[in-house]
Amino acid sequence: MNLSSLPCRLLALVVAACALAAPAHAERIKDLAQVGGVRNNQLVGYGLVVGLDNSGDRTSQAPFTVQSLKNMLGELGVNVPANVNPQLKNVAAVAIQAELPPFAKPGQPIDVTVSSIGNAVSLRGGSLLMAPLKGADGQVYAIAQGSLIVGGFGAQGKDGSRISVNVPSVGRIPNGATVERALPDVFGASDQITLNLHQNDFTTVSRMVAALDSAFGPGAAQAVDGGTVSVRSPTDPSARIGLLARIENLEVSPGVAPAKVVVNARTGTVVIGSQVRVSPAAISHGSLTVSITEGTSVSQPGAFSNGQTVAAPQSTITATSEGSRMFKFEGGTTLDQIVRAVNEVGAAPGDLIAILEALKQAGALSAELEVI
Repeated sequence: MNLSSLPCRLLALVVAACALAAPAHAERIKDLAQVGGVRNNQLVGYGLVVGLDNSGDRTSQAPFTVQSLKNMLGELGVNVPANVNPQLKNVAAVAIQAELPPFAKPGQPIDVTVSSIGNAVSLRGGSLLMAPLKGADGQVYAIAQGSLIVGGFGAQGKDGSRISVNVPSVGRIPNGATVERALPDVFGASDQITLNLHQNDFTTVSRMVAALDSAFGPGAAQAVDGGTVSVRSPTDPSARIGLLARIENLEVSPGVAPAKVVVNARTGTVVIGSQVRVSPAAISHGSLTVSITEGTSVSQPGAFSNGQTVAAPQSTITATSEGSRMFKFEGGTTLDQIVRAVNEVGAAPGDLIAILEALKQAGALSAELEVI
């Protein structure tokens, strides 16, 4: 993708940090790392939403909805003949997803999100029937049921015209599932606690080990790799909890983030880190604007010619190029100097995308350029 072709009006420059590195600040370990094994677990399920106002699945295009409905009625003792397909528009097949938090116990409620997987127009006003939620191991960990809250709205006319606000085919059920199975105990009889950093950094790991050794004695912590620290721990669960309470409130000065430029090619947003530097370089950048105008020409036949009036599309394409300006970056140019140079030549913030791409290709940008 040629980033320089993105429309300038869609681009925005977001400065992530000042040019001068900010003084080192301390952060709590609980904000820098998470305890190994303490994590959310994804749950997924399949179910039926009923009670819709004529906005459910059209069974001719979603046969699995009919099959699911027959299976459910059969389990409830209602026998539906095999050659009968209920033509219901108040039922929708849905996928259900939820996150099982760590240490969740049977009987605790969790939120669920319900999404249509058929051709239902809206789930507004519907109720989810009892549906199991399974984990990656195939075991049932929760049961979901309840009335949906839908933030979107949709309406459709008889002529096929339709208006929609947000997404009416997705809804939520606060506390809509009940935990039925507890997760395995992550605090088993182990003499080690693992701390996994959110962002791998050797400097942060080294400083974290030093802080832990200072608080709990030499040798209390050990660096495993660039993102993991191991801490000696008692095997008694109560003592381990107390130790973790002390560990997570210790303060550590994290390492300076690496020089990086992130470009969002969809929105045109550019984020530049404070450590970005540019080697000596001269740049000339001009703007090319292409305009396409669509119209319709009508061919009218002469009188009594038995001809037909024909409408044909007509396109007009124009291209204009604005004058180029050249500017120079000195060695060691910092973030504020880059922004100032772009502003001085009157370039739009979006032009910075093309400039950074050219600098990277020329080897003059001392940072990683990431396009998302």
